Amino acid sequence: MLNDVKNNLIVSCQALPEEPLHSSFIMSKMALAAKQGGAKGIRANSKEDIIEIKKEVNLPVVGIIKRDYEGSSVYITPTYQEIDELLESGCEMIAMDATERRRPENIELIKLVKYVREKDPTIQLMADIATLEDAIQANQLGFDCVSTTLYGYTEDTSNKKLYDNDFEFLKRIIENVSIPVIAEGNILTPEMAKRCLYIGAYAVVVGGAITRPQQITERFSEEIQLG
Repeated sequence: MLNDVKNNLIVSCQALPEEPLHSSFIMSKMALAAKQGGAKGIRANSKEDIIEIKKEVNLPVVGIIKRDYEGSSVYITPTYQEIDELLESGCEMIAMDATERRRPENIELIKLVKYVREKDPTIQLMADIATLEDAIQANQLGFDCVSTTLYGYTEDTSNKKLYDNDFEFLKRIIENVSIPVIAEGNILTPEMAKRCLYIGAYAVVVGGAITRPQQITERFSEEIQLG
């Protein structure tokens, strides 16, 4: 998959159960729209959505499953169960939370990596990270790439944005790992995406700015308030 998306755009097509567009059918059409717009890859949540998306487009898919477990804040592909579902989905890459936070059932990250490698060596692995330490560890564990997905969304990085100080965090990750670095998180404009690639990101993932109309509408609504 990495060869297909180099220097290009991956569009995240996701809608959670509480969102208006929550539907595998709708997400498959969203993926089709993304392909028609020039996307070279899709990031999708749930086995069901991925199966429908694969019927609609021939783009490679980064698969995740978001699932909450009591006693852990890790929710992106947190256990073996989610791995098994993604292996059945047909996705080309699996992304998982690769932070140092405690996983459900105290599962070690290295064991999840080994599990995927043993089950299907052709599947690539993306590490969703929040800190430089996370990225370095993912590099050492044999992930195929790292993504800045969780920067700003963990307890230790809350209220931080990927674009702070001209993408300083992204630059630090690129300088300290030897595997491809994917830029993801609050990339709201084409100019920001282009800047990430100029800095050295291998590819860019954009989600809400393209596929979540309620968030897009909210930004417009807040901006035009006359105060």
